Amino acid sequence: MQNQLSPGLLGCELRRGSSPFLKRRRSIVGLAFFSSAVLGSIALYQMGVVKKLPGPRWRGFDAEKVNGSAEAYSILATPDALLGLTSYGVTACLAGMGPENRWRTHPLMPIAMGVKLLADAALAGKLTVDACRKYRSLSVWSLLAAAATFAALPLAIPEAKAAFRCLKGDDHGQ
Repeated sequence: MQNQLSPGLLGCELRRGSSPFLKRRRSIVGLAFFSSAVLGSIALYQMGVVKKLPGPRWRGFDAEKVNGSAEAYSILATPDALLGLTSYGVTACLAGMGPENRWRTHPLMPIAMGVKLLADAALAGKLTVDACRKYRSLSVWSLLAAAATFAALPLAIPEAKAAFRCLKGDDHGQ
């Protein structure tokens, strides 16, 4: 690992840098925030702050049935949307962590981000399949968060691969 940037230089680099990996990281942060906004709406319903969760009146869609199910409260006796908010916060932090060339200077950062996004996508897929099977309904809210998660995963792969190559000693850049 090389020397760390000062916090001031790191901030400038993250705001002004233009590498392809950094551009992807910014997109990942944006997608994590989008998912957080969606889950924030679900959490308001799950906590009773709002009494109805709006959604399309299409056959096979029932956000309240899916997001108000017993399963949605089964982990840590907490509404699952609140846990999801925490998870997407971690994802955003992993995307924002480190300098522009972190794949070379801190290769474990992009690898951790890639693994986290892979886990996020696997869980989003599982929850979507579970909703179809168990409740025969989907939540448009949950589908929006899942879609953003699936969109973020391929953005992380190139940097994670470069970091892995760097760890192996094959340091050929972006």
